[in-house]
Amino acid sequence: MKIAEKIWKPVRQAGLRVLGGVEASAPKRKTAPLPSIFQTFGTRTELLPKKTPEALRRFAETPIARKAINTIKDRVAGMNWRIQPRRGRVLDEEMQHRIQMLTETMEQPNPDDSFRSFAEQVLEDIIVGGYGAVELRLTGDERRPLALYPVDGATIQMRADWDGKPDSPRYVQVTSMIGSAQKIELDDNELSYIRLNARTYTPFGLGRLEVAFETIHEFLGAHRFAAKLASNSVVQYALWMQELDPAQHERLIRWWQDEIEGTGRVPILTAEKKPEVLRFGVGTDADLRLAWQEFLIRIIASAFDIPPLFLGMEMDVNRSTAQELASSAFRTAIVPTARLLAEHITRDAIAKRLGWNDVEFVFTDLDAPDPLEQAQIDQILLSSGVLTVKEARAARGWQELEKMGAEAE
Repeated sequence: MKIAEKIWKPVRQAGLRVLGGVEASAPKRKTAPLPSIFQTFGTRTELLPKKTPEALRRFAETPIARKAINTIKDRVAGMNWRIQPRRGRVLDEEMQHRIQMLTETMEQPNPDDSFRSFAEQVLEDIIVGGYGAVELRLTGDERRPLALYPVDGATIQMRADWDGKPDSPRYVQVTSMIGSAQKIELDDNELSYIRLNARTYTPFGLGRLEVAFETIHEFLGAHRFAAKLASNSVVQYALWMQELDPAQHERLIRWWQDEIEGTGRVPILTAEKKPEVLRFGVGTDADLRLAWQEFLIRIIASAFDIPPLFLGMEMDVNRSTAQELASSAFRTAIVPTARLLAEHITRDAIAKRLGWNDVEFVFTDLDAPDPLEQAQIDQILLSSGVLTVKEARAARGWQELEKMGAEAE
């Protein structure tokens, strides 16, 4: 009996139909999906809304939040990537042809975007609200079989009555029109919905800006207070002159404004009693609440999984710790986000929409962020015989030396 028959015979006996190595119809589950959603909103089979995207995007335009978002987004969008065979698959001529088609497709996912501009839009929604969305459209062109369009994830709502089939309506885009709202239904295989921090009690993700929402609000309040206090031209003290009649009081004010204020002269007062100075504030940085603002910046950095160094907190950083903090940010914030995007492109766009389960989309800069470190690793593997030159070049996405020589000739 063939190996494939041994593998799939128990599955066929169970009454399941298999296409391309993936179950075409999964068995019905016994557990209730999203039980807390049903307890909160009832057992309706309509749409489950996503709330307050406007406030999130307004906060995303503030300097501290924008710096944190760009630290992750720009690094991921600028990474090198490639289409490669999945583990255990053998690269043949037919697969190489499909890899070339997918590479050309991803270089220009749609007529308006390059891969970088396409990825930046999707990553922005992933980081801000945890609701990245990509529309997947078949073009019918053999050279570019698929088109990928970034979608405003805040307009996507989910159907609670989805039956689990890839060609059944699962998403609805609600766009606000003048006097009405337009609803566009999308099948499961027509949209890739990318959730950051996926959870069992809600169908929606949790964006990093959502985690830092309250802290950013507090920081903006403290920042506005400090700005008003620092830009206030009124001095923080006053002279209290006792036993003066209105005429003397008015004369003293005019003398101070005309002769003393802004001139740098030493004021000389002749009075029987020494005037008392009333202070309204100490006039130091403590009034600006700078320590509180720095603490809030550290909390915002923690919400985005990056060190405070990337948000301008450099006073406690030196040469010995800067490199370690940069590596920590790469591992905790950039790598998980990049792999999340790559996995959805592989699963939703390539496997589910095109039906190609033997190739995958990967970012090539994830394993070793330092090029010198990667080169040292390759040299050790080559010298010990674990890796060949051909395999090392293939891992970097480079052509074989023989092909390069043939093309040069």
